[in-house]
Amino acid sequence: MLDPWTLQVMVEVEERGSFSAAAEALSMTQPAVSRQIGGLERRLGVPLFRRTARGVKATAAGEIVVDQARDVLARLRALEMRVGAFTSAETGHLRLSAFSSANTWLMPEVIRRFSRSHPGVRLSLVREDAAGPMAAIKEARVDLALVTAWSLYADPSAAKHDPSAELLEPADFTGVDLLPLLDEEFQVALPADHRLAGLRRVSLSDLCDEVWIEGGYPDCLGPIPQLAEALGRPPRIGFFCEDWNGRQALVAGGSGIMLVPTLVRGAVHPGVVRRPTAPSLPSRRLYAASLAPPFRLPAVTALLDVIARVSREQIPA
Repeated sequence: MLDPWTLQVMVEVEERGSFSAAAEALSMTQPAVSRQIGGLERRLGVPLFRRTARGVKATAAGEIVVDQARDVLARLRALEMRVGAFTSAETGHLRLSAFSSANTWLMPEVIRRFSRSHPGVRLSLVREDAAGPMAAIKEARVDLALVTAWSLYADPSAAKHDPSAELLEPADFTGVDLLPLLDEEFQVALPADHRLAGLRRVSLSDLCDEVWIEGGYPDCLGPIPQLAEALGRPPRIGFFCEDWNGRQALVAGGSGIMLVPTLVRGAVHPGVVRRPTAPSLPSRRLYAASLAPPFRLPAVTALLDVIARVSREQIPA
């Protein structure tokens, strides 16, 4: 089997066009480079370089070997980098997932700070996994996921309407750590010219006849029975919109009202006002989910520290 060092010598000779230049770049002697290339030619049974007036040039066979050598060396470097991620917090590639409201401020700020302190780690923000965050973490499709308490049901969509919906089983959390970050409070978002916009606190009983704007899970009205109990009747949902900006535009246009969690308070539409409610709406806990030690990458542990620090800070108002 060919060894990586010989392949590196081969690539270096081809790129620099001479044995002596390759020797200098590799801190070798020129005869040593010649022996490496000669040994490779004997092993493969074909000449790899031909001499020219200015040095050497790869033969047709040599060009094939160089192309393959570059590919092999790139794969070996990638292997070293990925394995190195298990021993160092300063290298590797982490895949993160979050939901829409977390991406308005929290996740961008975490990525900004972590990238500054750990420039050798590449971060990717990926779409939420269709199989759910716990499965994505366990099956290594995602390294860290932001989740809410509303996501910790066996069937989150059923939990929106069924107060007796079952939570995930303990076995579903095996190998996964949930780091509590903060308890999100909810305020109501009203059009700036709404009849209640001038109040400092809005009574929930005054909202029972309003049209509500629903969103995609978990950026939604939450468990409907819970909200219905707070309102005194089920909410009258008139619109559905996945996008936070689109939902706020509907509110600003007077089409309805919506809930605004803590994470989105710094990204409120200028035509919208947010008000706390009386009584207060139930809070929602935010978690960072990752593999539990010893399978958690050191870079993920460092990222968790950054997320915890940012979460303790004041969310922009």
